[in-house]
Amino acid sequence: MVARQESNPGSGAAGTPREFTAAVDSLRAANFRSEVFCEEMPAPQRIAPYATALSADVTVDDEEVATGRLVVLHDPAGNDAWEGTFRCVAYCRAEIDHDLATDPLLTDVGWTWLTDALEAHGAEHVAESGTVTRVATESYGSMAGEPGNAQLEIRASWTPIDPTDLASHAEAWGELMCTAGGLEPVPDGVAVMPSRRGQRGGTV
Repeated sequence: MVARQESNPGSGAAGTPREFTAAVDSLRAANFRSEVFCEEMPAPQRIAPYATALSADVTVDDEEVATGRLVVLHDPAGNDAWEGTFRCVAYCRAEIDHDLATDPLLTDVGWTWLTDALEAHGAEHVAESGTVTRVATESYGSMAGEPGNAQLEIRASWTPIDPTDLASHAEAWGELMCTAGGLEPVPDGVAVMPSRRGQRGGTV
């Protein structure tokens, strides 16, 4: 995985803080399940002086079941709202059973998927915040015969306590997408190993 580094005009590679370089290196160490294909994407340039971004799709039997983005922001001057100098910003969208969209507990469960994934991967953090949105679509008129569909969207941000361990945060994001996409958890004792193609991994 190659993480793209963006900075404000004039900062230059030579001016990149060591803390941010170490954070990007740790992000590159993340391992994902074989269903997850992760690659770099352009990072936002106006939110923070330094940023790196990843995108990922979760595919099962050639069908995309979830997609997402992870952006890591760094402001050496600190940010009161972040309670730190780094911030992880994650997005996940997944197709869900249409019947689930009416479940009143769905959004609570969606948020729990995120917090449980962060805890399971040891991704220590503070100041988490976000939203969980469900969208259900019904067809009418000449399209009334088409089945309805539904999606779940999770948008969240949090501050990593240890920015040199961003691999655990990226892996938690990957698990969130897999869970939202309906994949079963990887059994205990089964290691996730990266393959030679990007971050398409396998299990052993």
